[in-house]
Formats: sequence, structure tokens, C-alpha cells
Amino acid sequence: MAKERKRVVVLGDTVFLSGIQASLVAYPGLEVFNLERHPDQFFEELSRLCPDAIIFDMGAIQHEFPLSVLQQSKLLLIGINPETHQALVWSGRQAEAVVASDLVNVIFSNYKTEEKL
Repeated sequence: MAKERKRVVVLGDTVFLSGIQASLVAYPGLEVFNLERHPDQFFEELSRLCPDAIIFDMGAIQHEFPLSVLQQSKLLLIGINPETHQALVWSGRQAEAVVASDLVNVIFSNYKTEEKL
């Protein structure tokens, strides 16, 4: 069975992001694209590329960016802080949360804390 391929957009042209992009290209399960800047037709470009995730430099974007993207799509957003080498992950994916155990399942199934990239 063939492995599932994931599409990733690296948003920005900082040296830090260029290094991340160069590293990700080496992974056979990833297709990596770059948008050097936030184009005027950003959401049209995302529709064309159909990525699974966007990686961006948290210091190089407007603070409203993650929420505006999540309102339009269900992408996985990964904000990288080059000063601390930490990643902040946002997800527009929905999960049913009827009882507390549903929330616990979401927390444990999707995220590991304090991992370095």
C-alpha cells in the first residue's frame, strides 16, 4: 500500500523558514511548497495548492493571521518562533466534545508537548 502524501506550504522567505523548507523536502511523504509572501489572493492560492498544513514564522505575520485562516479552512497551522525554537500548533479540525472525556481524547490523540523540531 502506498503511503499517504501530505502537502505543506511554507509561508515566508526568511532564512529560518528556508532552512525548514530545505529540511522538509527530504521527507518522502511530504510535498513542500513555498509562498514567499502573503499574496493578495492568498485563499485562492491555498485552494489551488490544497495543503494539509501551513508553516510560518510567528514574528513575520500579523497576529490575526491564524484565526483568519482557520475561519476559511481546516488546515493545520504551525507557527515557528525562531528565537525560542518552539512551534505553536493551531488546528481548524473539529471534534465532538459532549463530555470531558471527549476533550481528553482530543488532547491526547493530537498533541505531544515540549517536543523540539
